Amino acid sequence: MKILFVEPPKDLWFVMGEYTPPPLGILQLASFIESRMPEIDIEVLDCQAESVGWNKLAKRIENFEPDIVVSSALATCNTYTVLRALDTVKKIDPNIKTVVGGQHFTALAQESLEDYSEIDFIIRGEGELTLLDLVQTLEHEKTPLKVRGISFRHDGKVIHNPERPLIDNLDDLPFPGYHFVEDHIDKYHFKMMAGPNAGYAMVEASRGCVHKCTFCSQWPFWGGKWRSKSPERIADEMAHIYNEYDISFLWLTDDNLGLGKKTSEICDELIKKDVTDDLTWFFQARSDDIIKNAKILPKLRKAGNYWIMAGLERHDDNTLNKYQKGIKPSNSKLSMDLLKENGIFSQATMIMGDRKDSHSSMQDFREYVNYVDPDLAVFMVLTPFPGTDLYKTARENGWLQEDNWANYDMIHAVMPTEHLTISEVQEELFKCYRDFYGSMKRRITGIFSKNMFKRKTYRYMASQGLLEYMRDLVDLQP
Repeated sequence: MKILFVEPPKDLWFVMGEYTPPPLGILQLASFIESRMPEIDIEVLDCQAESVGWNKLAKRIENFEPDIVVSSALATCNTYTVLRALDTVKKIDPNIKTVVGGQHFTALAQESLEDYSEIDFIIRGEGELTLLDLVQTLEHEKTPLKVRGISFRHDGKVIHNPERPLIDNLDDLPFPGYHFVEDHIDKYHFKMMAGPNAGYAMVEASRGCVHKCTFCSQWPFWGGKWRSKSPERIADEMAHIYNEYDISFLWLTDDNLGLGKKTSEICDELIKKDVTDDLTWFFQARSDDIIKNAKILPKLRKAGNYWIMAGLERHDDNTLNKYQKGIKPSNSKLSMDLLKENGIFSQATMIMGDRKDSHSSMQDFREYVNYVDPDLAVFMVLTPFPGTDLYKTARENGWLQEDNWANYDMIHAVMPTEHLTISEVQEELFKCYRDFYGSMKRRITGIFSKNMFKRKTYRYMASQGLLEYMRDLVDLQP
């Protein structure tokens, strides 16, 4: 049996700049299948890293002759890209079985199987054990009626098999299969942060989150639970990527790795492995966790952590409470200041376009972000992703004015507020970026900052025309 894992050709999120991440999801799945079924012929095709367009993708599929094609899940905005890849597969050979997963297709399994004949199977939720079960079943040419965690068509009906329990011990998972992309591993980069020459890889230290933010599709996908690998396992994987592939810039992709004893122990393990002089890494943390665990920030910096991203989101308690975020605006500036004091690059993600937003509230919002003054601010439009409480509410109330999944990317407004049209929300997003990055003082201090990451970031952004792109989005609105 042959399985082809595919990261389809896609447009990258421009806010990240020149950014080609490794396809961590399918690398993890490929490695797991390889560990359990070593006799299977597996190939991973990353169209970004290999510069493979749609015509070349078809040729690669024809040449490999797979029995199963598993597409990277990607994000909601890439839904049509995934479907085009699977349609390409079916045009080559309708007998090839196609498999997708991820948050979007998990949340919309019924609709997706009704609307898109190019999808054969949807893996709902955690993928490793379900994919293994499915592959073993298909290898024996059986109908997968007993494979837990999948949705598929059978006898003209959409079937949703029962849920599959989550993996008990994430340490049991093999390292992601970077060996499948070793020939072009030097193509993975994050130029804005790491520069043009540093290798770039991703590490999953934990899965899920116990916080249930109404706009987040991650926590329902993972069942509202948080599971972590051990500090030893996490540090082993980081050191393995550095030592084996000479990659020195790592992103711990966790929704909420958190700060505290476990993160401190990860630092201890990295320091013991003597890799911290060259290895740099970043992750997400909550503002309240940064404040509560300020004492471990010096150790983080010593262990190679140069960058922390915090979802500060909003400037007002009412909206944060509505989002069930569980943090306070009063924490924001202190958390950013603590990171700066410890030489850690501070990034804040902010959400605008709430249902109550007006021109006046957006002016207050921008003033608040300028006051908090993170090293980097990323502004995102409130987007109702399938699977979220927000999506359910938006559909029930008829707020959605956009049904093109390609625009569910957090930079295109897809619903108005009570006071702003979609076009006005888009205009306010441009103003957020203009007010923050248009400050000459902020530009100059960024370009000449003593912090390596801040200096790199602002010099890179000066060459990329971020504000011009945002302006174009406003001009394209009807």
